[in-house]
Amino acid sequence: MNDFAAGKADATARLAPYLSVIVPAHQAAHTLPHCLDAIVNSEFPMAEAELIVVDDGSSDATFDIALGVRARALRTPNGPRGPAFARNLGATAARGDVLVFVDADVVIASTSLTQFAELFRTDTSLVAAFGAYDTQPAAPQFISQYRNLLHHYVHAQNGGPAQTFWSGCGAVRRAPFLAVGGFHAARYPQPLCEDIELGYRFTDHGHRIRLVPQIQGKHLKRWTLGSMIRTDLHARAIPWMHLLLERRGRGDPDTLNVTSRERWLTATAGVMLGAVLTSVLFLDSRWLWLALGCSLVLIAGNATLLSWFARERGAAFALGVAPLRILFHVVSGVGALVALLTHHRTPRWSSPSSLSEVRDHATA
Repeated sequence: MNDFAAGKADATARLAPYLSVIVPAHQAAHTLPHCLDAIVNSEFPMAEAELIVVDDGSSDATFDIALGVRARALRTPNGPRGPAFARNLGATAARGDVLVFVDADVVIASTSLTQFAELFRTDTSLVAAFGAYDTQPAAPQFISQYRNLLHHYVHAQNGGPAQTFWSGCGAVRRAPFLAVGGFHAARYPQPLCEDIELGYRFTDHGHRIRLVPQIQGKHLKRWTLGSMIRTDLHARAIPWMHLLLERRGRGDPDTLNVTSRERWLTATAGVMLGAVLTSVLFLDSRWLWLALGCSLVLIAGNATLLSWFARERGAAFALGVAPLRILFHVVSGVGALVALLTHHRTPRWSSPSSLSEVRDHATA
């Protein structure tokens, strides 16, 4: 290589950002300004980062908001195509060594990008890492506080090596991400378990993932009881169980929300539900004693979590959480049963082979 070519290569290397922050957004005009403001005002120097917002078929001001902060704004073709496709589109347009995915309703801490950058620079064999929500959710309603704090608790208790991934505030090295085909956009055209499936695929390829709960973001989402049940059933329990059934004999399923203790508690909830239904069907109240016993087991199994909620929000708050934990295990059990009964009829998906379809639209 001559001196001119070498100098040009060095200049290109200096100009290339280290981090590419990718924000998929759909109808996000309400939360996106807060999300982007936190990114551009992060302590991490934006000279070493690029910001890419992918508008996934929004009809509101999402695209204009992205342009307003001088982000690189892309649109998914014929959207909405789902967050998996949107993230893939952003990844194919990215130039950074590390891709940082941030959901449009997450406000990252000022230190988050710096923490990701230092983590990947220090641990050169690390392929992916993700953080957690903080302990100060934006929405004040009880269900929203419970749900977002629960996410923080689960991630805080499971820091270290991980087999799954979380794209709400997570980062991956670009080269391995592209090599495994990115998120499985064909399988997940809606927000389901696309990040969990990607983490399993990374693990199958021998790549290392870390959960770092000190890297945090504030969740702006407002939950309701109905949206929580729908998410737990349709976006978590059923698709995650399908993944576990596909992966029988591969990896260790004892991770995050599917630890052996959680599985036993879910089974207990199934017995409780069966006892209640039997009591109603046969008009025999004796079965309710079994249901009561199971409910007490479920509360005891959540004692550590309930104690944490009491410290964070008080005893009354923790008391209100107790029935929600029973409901969670019941919904998880129903979802697992549905997945078991329907698994033989679900498509057998292979890993995504390439990002060529997405790459064709990367310059849109």
